[in-house]
Amino acid sequence: MPTPSIATGPDQIDADWMTAALRASGALPQGRVSGMTVTPVGNGLLGDSFRFALTYDAAPDGAPASVVGKFPAVDPTSKASGAALGLYVREVSFYRELAHTVGIITPKPHVAAIDLETHDFTLIFEDFGPARPGDQLAGCSVEDAETAVLEAAALHAPHWGKDSLGDIAWLNSGEATMTTVSAMLPAVIVGFKDRYDGQIEPELLGLMDRLPAVMSAMRADRTSPRTVTHGDFRLDNVLFDIQGGTRRMGTLDWQTPAVGPGINDVAYFLSAGLSPQERREHERALVARYHGELTRLGVNGYGLDQCWTDYRRFSVSGLFTGLFSAMVVERTERGDALFLKMVRGGGLQALEHKTFDFWDA
Repeated sequence: MPTPSIATGPDQIDADWMTAALRASGALPQGRVSGMTVTPVGNGLLGDSFRFALTYDAAPDGAPASVVGKFPAVDPTSKASGAALGLYVREVSFYRELAHTVGIITPKPHVAAIDLETHDFTLIFEDFGPARPGDQLAGCSVEDAETAVLEAAALHAPHWGKDSLGDIAWLNSGEATMTTVSAMLPAVIVGFKDRYDGQIEPELLGLMDRLPAVMSAMRADRTSPRTVTHGDFRLDNVLFDIQGGTRRMGTLDWQTPAVGPGINDVAYFLSAGLSPQERREHERALVARYHGELTRLGVNGYGLDQCWTDYRRFSVSGLFTGLFSAMVVERTERGDALFLKMVRGGGLQALEHKTFDFWDA
């Protein structure tokens, strides 16, 4: 049975399509899908996800009871942003080429297909449910944050300092994307300030004005070890106690993998995953936990002092991602609350660690 054609939404998937998909991936060596129930899942901003609960005729034991499908955003603004920034290509490519090479827990893909002309794509992958979803607005416990930094180390350690990462074109496409983003950033900052006038502290508004120069300096920096990074490592993109608690955490939404300093993922997660007060109290211990896990997984020549300094240097992603994302995706009430929290949490983190002073000429 051939691999099915690209579907841009759940309405284009029927039992025969799903049978072909699972047959091609080896998950359904015999029998067929006889029925499906589809429900939306997740809080994706640039893609729409659905759970497919499956019933079978003559399927073997072990056939998946459910799978998750991800498709381009229905909202045209969000889809255009995902295509223009190369996010859809990177996510499909990650599942095809890198997911099996890293230690972080990610879902196994059944289908990972994209049309490079239209940017239509289909991802069908392993369902991590039942699980406890992360919620960026609600935040998480310190214990969950510790789990997250351990998973970050599992992502970063296998490719730590590998020169071969430079040969993966799609993984390095973020450099070209960031050139576009940098050109857009001054206008984005003006638009963000106008939209959220009176809702952001003056000291954080001042940081925004310095952001273009700081982001440019960070892009040029090569003094910290580089590895595969997630790029949007935050609570809305993770699930805890997955598959009924049999595994500690699963990480989704691989639209922004790149080559960069691994500590960036950790700083970004903590910037808004914890409340500012909890972050202040626990971030040193959590960074040490991350560093200890890197060492356990075989990373050498990267001391704890350097790791902590890099954490301070790269505490800017929460501020940057919050304000930029707010202006390039469909505006929603939850989105406004989310981006304001990210900007505030990331801005306070950067202020407290004097992050911008590391990069100012």
